[in-house]
Parts: sequence; structure tokens; C-alpha cells
Amino acid sequence: MKTICLLLLVPVLSIAQTSTVAPQAERIGDATIQRDHVTYESLQARIKALNDGGRRVADYHLSKAQCWLDASFHEYTRNDRSAFPQAAMGESEKLVAAMEQKAEPLPTETPLVNGAARLRPDLWERTHALKQGRGFACAAQRTACAEVELVHAGNEYNQQGWRHAKPYVQIAEDALGEAESAASRCEPAAVAAVATPVAASPAPAAQGPRTAQRRVLSVDLVFAFDRSDLAGIRHEAASRLDRLLAQARADGLRIESIRVVGHADRLNGTGNAAYNQRLSEKRAATVRAMLVDRGVPTGSIEVSAVGATQPVEACRERRSETVLEACLLPNRRVEVVVTTSSDRR
Repeated sequence: MKTICLLLLVPVLSIAQTSTVAPQAERIGDATIQRDHVTYESLQARIKALNDGGRRVADYHLSKAQCWLDASFHEYTRNDRSAFPQAAMGESEKLVAAMEQKAEPLPTETPLVNGAARLRPDLWERTHALKQGRGFACAAQRTACAEVELVHAGNEYNQQGWRHAKPYVQIAEDALGEAESAASRCEPAAVAAVATPVAASPAPAAQGPRTAQRRVLSVDLVFAFDRSDLAGIRHEAASRLDRLLAQARADGLRIESIRVVGHADRLNGTGNAAYNQRLSEKRAATVRAMLVDRGVPTGSIEVSAVGATQPVEACRERRSETVLEACLLPNRRVEVVVTTSSDRR
């Protein structure tokens, strides 16, 4: 029987990085932000082209490229001031370029970009065991994304501590549980489908079984100061949500659930925590209505609100009220996390 070692160590591929986004300090105009969005969309299109060319959605390297890109975009929309969005995008592009060039073997290591902390060694050990196991063909996608989320968590830990890292650790842990379950149920035909090169026109019997593949997408919608109505949503944020939903449809993804979490900044007319809680609830309700208006089933949407208790920007320096209001913009957000699934091979 032909076997493939999935943990070969290879030199770092020498691939020029062409996908770049503006440094955080320069993201102050719609034109700059739009250029960055075009960069994200271009790299997303290259990933889709690889799938259209025959590389499975559940392929380890294609999945990893997608998850690196998703992590980069998530932090970009949260106005991450560090090098993480660019570094994560760079890892995605390295894999995409290597797949486009049909390089072999492809790298399987997961670098701790931007100096991310290596949290939860036990979870890293589980990813290593999965990649060595015989059922890895059925667990590759979830394993790849778990690795990226562990790096994502390590980056958040360095920047803002455990509270901000915890959600991404949980995503990784959940994904690994699903990966281990999928690996234990993996049929021999699925393993053979990965070990055998894909023919130009494969017969149906040579294809692996259809399995539901999960993918998590996210975007933050930010509001103008003290606003909670639809018109108060920043235009570029609404456009990002529309692009996310359109991309999910184009990729044949089914929406399983959407988590909507409303937030507020610490500034308001009363300085009252209860006021901020109500404001965050109104913002979350506005985004829920926006999703329903775009055809999302109401039963799939889970809504919550946390007031001003989970800021992503502290903005502690002394500054004018106008500058402080602008600095706190990322805190006036509604987080939208979309869990999707696909039956594509």
C-alpha cells in the first residue's frame, strides 16, 4: 500500500509576497480600506480557483490557506494595530502560491507569526497526533483551522491577555474534538482518495465520500458614536457583511448558525453602564434585522449584548473628546460570527 508522510519538513518556500494591506495607522480613509478589501478578495479568488481546479475543500493546505486568510481579515476588521493581519495573510499567500506552482511536498508546520504565544501544548500535541494518524484524510480541514486558531489565540494573549485569547482557544479545542471524531469514523476509501493522485476526469468510484465540512466566517460592523440605527452603521462595515454572505453563497456554503454580539464604547451622554448595555442590545437587534432582511432564517441567529465590558481599544492616553471618540470606534461594534457547512468534496 502506498503511504504518504504528512509531516515532512521542507525548507521555507521562496515566494514573493504580493498581497499586502495598509499599516493600521494608514487605514483612515474609505479608499485605503477599499484597496485592502480588494487585496483580500483577490487572494480569496485564488483559493477558490484552486478548488475549482480540483483541490478538495477539505484538503489540509487549501483549508489552512483559507483559515489564515479568515484570521487575517477578522483581525483587520477589528483594527488590530499589530503585524498579525499582514503576517497571517502572508502565510495564506505562501500556501496558495505553492499550490499554484504545484510544489511538492507542501509545508505542514504552523509558524507562531507575530511572536504569538504557544498556548495549550496539549492541543498542539493533539494536532500532531491527528496529522500522523490514518484517519487524517477526514480530519485535515478541522486540524488545519485549529492550528491557525491556536496561533490566533497566542497573538491575542500577547496583546490583550487571556480573556481575549480564550474564545479562539475554544474554537481550536472544538475543532480538534470534531477532527478526532471524524478521524475515528474515516472510511478507507477516503484515505485512498488522498493517497492517490487526482485523475483529470475521475470516475465517481474514485472520489471520497461526501462529508459535511464546517467553516467559520466573521466580520465586525461598527457604528457611529451613540448610534444604533441602520443608518448609523459605517458603510464599509455593511459592505463587508454583504461580501461575506455573497462569498458564502458563491462557495456553496450553508449557514448553520450566526452569533451576533453587540458592544458599546465607554463614552455616552450619561456615563451609565445600563445605558451602554441598552445601546449594545439595540445595535445587536439592528444587525439581526439586517441579516433577516438579507434572507438569513431567524431561527439560525443567536443575539446577545455585553455593553462596554469587552473593549478592543483602551485609548487611555489623554486626548481631546473628538480624537478619543475616533480612537474608540472599534469598540462600537457588533460581532457577527457565521458557522457554515458544505457537502463539497
